[in-house]
Amino acid sequence: MTRLLDQAIKTVSNLPDAEQDELARVMLQLAGVDQPPLQLTAEEEADLAEADAEIARGELATADEVRAMWAKHGL
Repeated sequence: MTRLLDQAIKTVSNLPDAEQDELARVMLQLAGVDQPPLQLTAEEEADLAEADAEIARGELATADEVRAMWAKHGL
């Protein structure tokens, strides 16, 4: 294992379990290992359905709202 990969694994091992799993899935996918689709919780399914409904109604964020959201997160 390279030094960089070892450093990355040590860093990720300090994250919460859900974040570790997500990063592991990404790494496996990048390495060419097929990953099963994620299973959404009932709450996530409901959130997604509401987002789809908002889009269908044309309730989209303005460019200024998007910029403000990115700025809030330091991006």
